[in-house]
Amino acid sequence: MRYSASSVWENKDKYDIVVVGAGHAGCEASLAASRLGFATLLFTVSVDSIALMPCNPNIGGSSKGHLVREVDALGGEMGKVIDRTFIQSKMLNRSKGPAVHSLRAQADKALYSRTMRRVLENQENLEIKQDEVVRILVDENKKIEGVQTYSGAIYHCRAVVLCTGTYLRARCVYGDVSKNTGPNGLQAANYLTESLKELGIEMYRFKTGTPARADKNTIDFSKMEEQFGDERIVPFSFTTDPEEIQKDQVSCWLTYTNQKTHDIIRENLHRSPLFSGIIEGTGPRYCPSIEDKVVKFADKERHQVFIEPEGLETNEMYIGGMSSSLPEDVQYAMYRSVPGLENVKIVRNAYAIEYDCIDARQLKPTLEFKNIHGLFSGGQFNGSSGYEEAAAQGLIAGINAARMLQDRSGIVLDRSQAYIGVLIDDLVMKENHEPYRMMTSRAEYRLLLRQDNADQRLTEIGYEVGLIPEKRYQRLLLKKKLIQEETDRLWKVHVGTSEQVQTLLKNYGSTPLNSGTTLAELIQRPELSYEKIKTLDQSRPLLPDDLREEVIEQIDINLKYAGYIKRQQRQVEQFRKLEHKKIPDQIDYDKIKSLRMEAVQKLKKYRPESIGQASRISGVSPADISVLLIYLSSGKKDS
Repeated sequence: MRYSASSVWENKDKYDIVVVGAGHAGCEASLAASRLGFATLLFTVSVDSIALMPCNPNIGGSSKGHLVREVDALGGEMGKVIDRTFIQSKMLNRSKGPAVHSLRAQADKALYSRTMRRVLENQENLEIKQDEVVRILVDENKKIEGVQTYSGAIYHCRAVVLCTGTYLRARCVYGDVSKNTGPNGLQAANYLTESLKELGIEMYRFKTGTPARADKNTIDFSKMEEQFGDERIVPFSFTTDPEEIQKDQVSCWLTYTNQKTHDIIRENLHRSPLFSGIIEGTGPRYCPSIEDKVVKFADKERHQVFIEPEGLETNEMYIGGMSSSLPEDVQYAMYRSVPGLENVKIVRNAYAIEYDCIDARQLKPTLEFKNIHGLFSGGQFNGSSGYEEAAAQGLIAGINAARMLQDRSGIVLDRSQAYIGVLIDDLVMKENHEPYRMMTSRAEYRLLLRQDNADQRLTEIGYEVGLIPEKRYQRLLLKKKLIQEETDRLWKVHVGTSEQVQTLLKNYGSTPLNSGTTLAELIQRPELSYEKIKTLDQSRPLLPDDLREEVIEQIDINLKYAGYIKRQQRQVEQFRKLEHKKIPDQIDYDKIKSLRMEAVQKLKKYRPESIGQASRISGVSPADISVLLIYLSSGKKDS
């Protein structure tokens, strides 16, 4: 849809950076840019949609919790806000190793949005404007000059960050009902896509969906399994005092679909826009609709359904696991076939939403467009899914827009540094034909990229950027010092085969000692820990109260997984050799003999910055990488 303004006028206020969209990506981008001292203007189609959670009412989860911790470690806001607004919190995968432990919190959706909005409104250098951006303005060299809004106003700036989420030419669909609106019936952004295409940006059409919201008073919870939060709540933010967030929590509930549910869905698949061809966008493989589940997993007799509260001041309940775009009458029939939902009343129908996004391979690893200087992007606009993925990209895009204006090189986290690095690398280097979702299995070095050590990995970078204050940085340095000193001491303290030692080992079901050993070696036993052996440790130092739990946790993990950690560290060393092997900007791939044609085409299209990046491009084989390495080492780098 092409925009035509009846009148155009120039806003004379001075701005450095404009952020388009106030979802989770836009919030982090605008906060980062403004906190780094740049006059920032945040546009949203509705101020009531700031930090909206249009789908699931939670933050974190498997691998996503890692992203939130990393955003916090770099100086972002999401972790702090969810710590203030959660109504249930749980550490997932506790029965497994620490690499996959991941925090998940049920949010009070309305309170989360209001709290983030207050943070934005009170942030120095940041203004919020409700208006639709319809055009990106560039000069003859494709360098950002500003934006134009639906009202005809032109706002000049030096950088733009696009965080449009699912709003671009959005269309909500269920059954025969199709509305050109954004999520939750909010206004769609109908005009910006055309401007982006005129700039040569390639667009995709993706799709996501959400389940119905039900009236709590019409649900029979006695037929469901109650799901409780953790007794001891762990915060997302490294700055949150754990003692300040211990509180009573609400329950969630678990039930299941059944054969009747699946029969209802199968009988009405012809009425689903997903299968009838009405919806053209590609949906997320790892968050499928209930129709997709029934078709693709026909052998499964049931699927989990989570009933989750949307907040403390509403009776709306989220029916997790049953996203759908089936007609309203079919939705009633299938939901009411589920135990506990026999008399359920729907407050908001389930729907699918189509929207425009980009092929993120048009971006540099800094999230700046390769062919438009000063234009950055983050979030679902980049072809990803999820609040946490959006926040992570928004933070990096906002930081790098600011660093561009500071004439500093952009921050690029590699795959061995952070889940954020894996996320962005996958987006900008790999073909993604569906909304990208972060998973622990995507991270090659996940034992090193644990959610518990995100601060040790990234807070120093946040400090260098300018988003981490001095006090927080000094606290991190002290924590790292205490961990290292105490670990070293434990390797030096020896114990023998005394009766006290053998009795302690027996009490914990641990094998008796035949000869002396160190305290560190005792802690490495699965059944023992730093705390369990304290009676054997007469020289144990006192740790600061505010760091004690964190230091002990790191000591236990580092000792128990020492062998695996060292192995991954060696793998990282090999990885970084390829990452540090840079490819000249002006290299002529056509002149490199023995490169396969497909590899030449892909390398020319994506212009990788390093051998490491080149090795992750689909269509570039290990043999091609060997040819490229030989070519670069032959001294022909100026080709």
